[in-house]
Amino acid sequence: QVQLVESGGGLVQAGDSLRLACAASGDTSNDIFGWFRQAPGKERDFVAMISWNGDFTYYSDSVKGRFTISRDNAKNTVYLQVNGLLPEDTAVYYCAVSTRTGLVVSTRLYDYWGHGTQVTVSS
Repeated sequence: QVQLVESGGGLVQAGDSLRLACAASGDTSNDIFGWFRQAPGKERDFVAMISWNGDFTYYSDSVKGRFTISRDNAKNTVYLQVNGLLPEDTAVYYCAVSTRTGLVVSTRLYDYWGHGTQVTVSS
């Protein structure tokens, strides 16, 4: 059983940056990590994913060029560097683990989820 704990969210102004972290318990070194976000009244949307060794990353069009996903397998932690924040980035950000391979962007293909961290961007 994998447990995930997100941290690093907060209330920031437009243009600011944050570094979100997702600490995992259990061995996730062979698994894909993904970040998703959910704004009030909306569905949970894919943000970014990273392969087990970090060689492959993929981003949604809305965050490409502003967000960077990375992982440190020695620490069992995945990061999401979020730069140039916009008010529309306001959401609860969730990390998740998938035991699948390849490009995995659907929430249905992720097996474990954290409880999320709130990011609020004021204009």
